[in-house]
Amino acid sequence: MTYPIYRNLFLLLLGLVVAGTLYWVALRPSRTSTRLGLRGLKRQQSLLRPTWGTVEPFVRWMGVRVAPFLSHKKRAEYDAFLTHAGDYLGMTAEEYFACIVTMSLLGGGLGWLLSTLSSARMGAVAVLLGAGMLGIVPYLVVDTARIERWKAINRGLPTAIDLMALCMSAGLDFPGSIQQVVEKAKANEALREELGYLLQQLQLGRTRTQALRELANRVPVEVVREFVQALIQAEERGNPVSAVLEVQAGTARTRRTNQAEKAADDMKAKMVLPTMILVGVTMMVISYPSSVMLDTMSSGHLGGRK
Repeated sequence: MTYPIYRNLFLLLLGLVVAGTLYWVALRPSRTSTRLGLRGLKRQQSLLRPTWGTVEPFVRWMGVRVAPFLSHKKRAEYDAFLTHAGDYLGMTAEEYFACIVTMSLLGGGLGWLLSTLSSARMGAVAVLLGAGMLGIVPYLVVDTARIERWKAINRGLPTAIDLMALCMSAGLDFPGSIQQVVEKAKANEALREELGYLLQQLQLGRTRTQALRELANRVPVEVVREFVQALIQAEERGNPVSAVLEVQAGTARTRRTNQAEKAADDMKAKMVLPTMILVGVTMMVISYPSSVMLDTMSSGHLGGRK
């Protein structure tokens, strides 16, 4: 037997092994979507969206296939990342990793196709570039949701703390004041979700300290951490919670004002270069017709003298 025959037999055997592996992986059952907890609620709400409702079964199916390649450390990081984004679409860490893998494969295939059809033979460079560009899209989407959620909570928490202090001064306890804010106050959706989750944890029998620390883990921003730490210290020392809430509301408003002033000062510095460019372009536009007119007048004057 010659070398080409051995090579063809090897390729045939390799193809059968790859096909059998893919067939075995494809037959593995998909994990059923959870309906429990806040993440399960967010998943049920997200399924009402036409686009995600169509893609979700494939993402869940793909999540089972890529789960063995996800380490425990990465799974914990992805799970915390999704939690910070408000349990985005109710996805699990495996499903988020599946989105990254799917988009990377799609980007790599698109890069290879464009490289094949174009005259420039980039090959592996185009595949890697396409995989990197599309593979980062899930991260950017979830990270944008996380930033917007933290901004909304940062804006709405001082008013919510004021209302909680007012309710406690009127005779309500701490869970009752949270319930009034969640049900009747015009707080933003992100803040209502987190306060509602805090109230649920208290109703399930968890201590106030445990529920507050869970809130700080879910929303690790400075205003929430200080709010949680102040309430925990007040409970440990026996201080009145309503007075602590009033102090925290004033502190949060002062910090928000300082942040707005700092952002305004930064914006002034960032506007220096665009302003200089705009002034330069304006001066060029104004001076150009004047120079053309002077040249015309001088050439006409010289022609008249001749």
